[in-house]
Amino acid sequence: MNDYNLPKIDLLNDEVCGPGNEHEIDTENNSRLVKLLNDHGVRYIQIRALLGPAVTFYEVTPDKGVSIAGVKRLEQKFAELGIRVIAPVAGKGTIGFEVCKEQSRLVNIRTLLSSSKFRESDLELPIAIGRTISNEALIADLCKMRHLLVAGATGTGKSVCLHTIMTSLLFQKLPTQLKLVLIDPKQCEFDVYKKLEDHYLAKLPGDNESIITDADNAVGMLSSLCIEMDNRINRLMSAKVRNIKEFNKKCCDDGKREIPYIVIVIDEYSDLVAAKGKAVEEYIIRLAQRAHAVGIHLILATQRISYGFITGKLKANFPARIAFRVITSADSRTILDREGAQLLKGNGDMLFSVNGQTDRVQGAYIAPSETEQLCDYIHQQPAPSVPYLLPITNDEGI
Repeated sequence: MNDYNLPKIDLLNDEVCGPGNEHEIDTENNSRLVKLLNDHGVRYIQIRALLGPAVTFYEVTPDKGVSIAGVKRLEQKFAELGIRVIAPVAGKGTIGFEVCKEQSRLVNIRTLLSSSKFRESDLELPIAIGRTISNEALIADLCKMRHLLVAGATGTGKSVCLHTIMTSLLFQKLPTQLKLVLIDPKQCEFDVYKKLEDHYLAKLPGDNESIITDADNAVGMLSSLCIEMDNRINRLMSAKVRNIKEFNKKCCDDGKREIPYIVIVIDEYSDLVAAKGKAVEEYIIRLAQRAHAVGIHLILATQRISYGFITGKLKANFPARIAFRVITSADSRTILDREGAQLLKGNGDMLFSVNGQTDRVQGAYIAPSETEQLCDYIHQQPAPSVPYLLPITNDEGI
């Protein structure tokens, strides 16, 4: 689409969000940590502080004779004070302490999307997650992650996270390169994206519902996506290529039309499971196991955290996970297979885990008015001549 223009960064707000700056000295938390170490007899050689948007990370070099395992045993006492202990820091003989700052700085998504790390990225599906505790922009590739699970208590940042992910994709991919399937059982979160129907939304033939809100329709859509996945697998086999990237390169070389990526976003996965039972999970697992190679990727979000919804089989196929603040350590283990999410601050404070490697991140923020302005801009752009229709399905099960 030579006549389609990707969104400009000026569509997003440029004001600084929240108080503080990265050069401040967190005097109060510095003194607090030193006192706690002294009170528990933890001798140290030096303390190095890294100030993130919402958390100060302290890397403590222990003195000779200080047992890191002994400090690890103090983890619960520090947790009661809201301090997360990392003992040892990966690849180092040091101990990490994450302490929430009194005043947080929200991470404006514009600062991430305008960064060279995002603009000059060669990632297939780059998404701006937020800033790490060392204040580095975290840009991840959904293709490499395969699929993403997002979980946390109500009001901790899940929905904003979904909006920032979709915004990232819309800033990088043309309508011919990307299609979205949006499933919103709550019927309130994705309504603004209806304006993208002609440009970015994949639909079923004859279906007037561009945003899926009905549980029965959601099952039909997932069934259709499984057929789409099988059709794509056959096309790749016929072309003798291993993945969608190789297929699209071959198409460009031969002057043929490339296959667009499909990103499926489900805002409240547990509501679908509660309404339709195991049929939903079976479709999701089937897609999660095979669809990434053909350019179909899943993003599931849920606020109901239990093994009834976040099963072991599901997690095995979702190596990338985002945990926002949860109520109990058991909830944290359900999402991440480790504790820590119960100590998060809320308001976008997250643990981002890929293949077991976990980073603490302050999630990017986008205002509802910015999302609306972005969708208005895209709506006014030339759209593909024909919609992207998924296969017809009778939904008789897998």
